[in-house]
Parts: sequence; structure tokens; C-alpha cells
Amino acid sequence: MGPLGPDGVFVRSLYSGVSRGTESLVFNGAVPPGEFVRMRGPHMGGDFSFPVKYGYSSVGIVEWGPEELIGKIVFCLHPHQDFFITTKNMVSVLPENLPPARAVLAANMETALNIVWDALVQPGDRVAVFGGGVVGTLIANLVSRIAGTETVLVDSNPMRRTHVQAMGITFAEAGTLDGEFDVLINASASGAALAAAIQHAGTEARIVEASWYGDKPITISLGGAFHSKRLSLISSQVGSIPAMRKGRWSFSRRMTKALELLRDDRLDHLISGETAFADLATDYSRILSGQDTLCHRIRY
Repeated sequence: MGPLGPDGVFVRSLYSGVSRGTESLVFNGAVPPGEFVRMRGPHMGGDFSFPVKYGYSSVGIVEWGPEELIGKIVFCLHPHQDFFITTKNMVSVLPENLPPARAVLAANMETALNIVWDALVQPGDRVAVFGGGVVGTLIANLVSRIAGTETVLVDSNPMRRTHVQAMGITFAEAGTLDGEFDVLINASASGAALAAAIQHAGTEARIVEASWYGDKPITISLGGAFHSKRLSLISSQVGSIPAMRKGRWSFSRRMTKALELLRDDRLDHLISGETAFADLATDYSRILSGQDTLCHRIRY
């Protein structure tokens, strides 16, 4: 290996995480051409026509680089790869007491944190989160820590009840939700769930659409009580920090906080399986198509 340069870092991977929602869209060629630039990962290889080197949840050990980083366990927004070279500003050192095997959730936690910021949840709010996947469950986990909130996670798959309740979060199967809510967050990539959020929104409630649909169109009804209730419908996307925080928060600070928030043993319920990197090429399609897949961990 040649010289890395003063800021170069050589990382040997320990684990990476498959982000089923986004990686499924990439795998199935469902990224719209207009989003090609914004959807590129920091270390992506190739273009959006599978096969492509994609992924953004890698945890590894620094073997060469700046002296202060050698031997440190770090997180990096990097595709599934056994070794890689990046720069020191692209890696985040894991905090103490965070197991590397759980740190593959860091990108998802960063997304969840950004969504909660966009949602403006206040103490005492009734909050409904639609979608019991990794991001939706992390959102509900964060919101439930805000004093006085009443949080319920809604999903159409009754099998999601197990991990949701194991994390101390109230679960409701789709179609059984009752009452009105102050904040409603859709992380299900389902137009039906977004319609349900509008239906259960109280007067002047805030609805946050956190899903990304790729090239799939959805239809929602903005008739009925949507206008009379003065509802707010906004999008949330992790590529930007909310305006009210941009003056104080950098991407680095946000990632550092996401890693700190992962120091919760209950979050291990979100790891639904593990595959050796040597088997990933043959197992990848099955992992993405599994309806019970949450975060699938790759072991190196």
C-alpha cells in the first residue's frame, strides 16, 4: 500500500449494516434519474444501475493513519467492503460502552434524530409513528424519552409487535389506531399510512413525511378536514440539518450525538440477522426481500 497522505485512514471492516429500504430501491433500479446526484453515498462506486457499490453503515478498526486514530473503532458512511481508505474527517470514533456490532445502526439513528428535530415534538404531545422498521422504531424510541409524551408505533405487520414492545414502546396494528394526535410521523413508505396520519391528526397538528418513495407515486386526499384543521405536512430528509439548528449543528456533531444515543441495550432488538461478508453476494437479494428484515448485519 502506498502513502496515505496526512489525512488518510486505512480501515479494516468489522461490521456493516444493510439499510433495507434505501438499498432495496437501489437494487431494484427505483432511484429516479433526478435524484441520482443527491442519492450518491460519500464512497459510492459506479452509477445507479445495479450492480453498484452502495451502502452507508460501516464499522471498523483504523490500522493506518493519523497516530491518534490507530487502533480506534470508527463508524463511516461507506459501502459494504472488507477494507477501505478514506480521510479522517469521514470517520467518527465510537464512544465508550457502544458495542461495534450495534454501531451499524448509526446512520439510521442519525436519520431518526433529524426527523425528530423536524417534527418539533414537545413534552406532553401525543405522537403516532407509522412504520415499525429500523428508522420508525428509532424515532419512537427517541420521542418516548421526551417528558410526558404518549407515543404509539403503528405497523401493518403484526410481527413487528414483538421488537417494538420489547423496547418499551406501545404498538398498534394498522387500522386499530384510536384518537387524535399532535404530531404524526410516517416512516413506512406507505401512502395508506400517510392517509391514516392525516385522518388522525388533531387541529393544527404537524405531519412529517419521513419516507422516500423513489420513483413510486402515491395518492393522498387533501379534502375533508385537511384545510379546516389547518394541518401542516412537511418532509424530512437527512441530507440537510433543519434550518433552526444549522447555525449550531454540523454533520459531525449530529453523528457524534447519534452514536451516543446508541448506548441503549434495547436497540439490539433491531438487529434481525447476520451474514458473513463472504456470503453477501448470494444472500443480498433474500435479505432485501425479507419482510421481517430490520437491520441485517454483515460480519467481516
